[in-house]
Amino acid sequence: MSKVKDYIRENSLKNPKFKRQIEVDNAKLDFAVRLAEQRKKAGMTQEELAKKIGKPQSTISRIETGEMNPTIELIIEISIGLDKQLSVEFK
Repeated sequence: MSKVKDYIRENSLKNPKFKRQIEVDNAKLDFAVRLAEQRKKAGMTQEELAKKIGKPQSTISRIETGEMNPTIELIIEISIGLDKQLSVEFK
């Protein structure tokens, strides 16, 4: 296991707040990766998707890099722009 993974594992066991933040960050990263994958699968650039939903390209970029937390409204707009139905799943 890497030093980073060891650090995360050890601190997650010791500190519930740290563990929660890691879980939140992982979920944000997962969303960012999935958005980029779906956009590329649709054959769209960030700029094309942004224009389709009436937002600046920087908005899509910031979401895909994890710099921005999109609102649920923006996530719905993006899903419509990608011609996808939004589905939320709790596991």
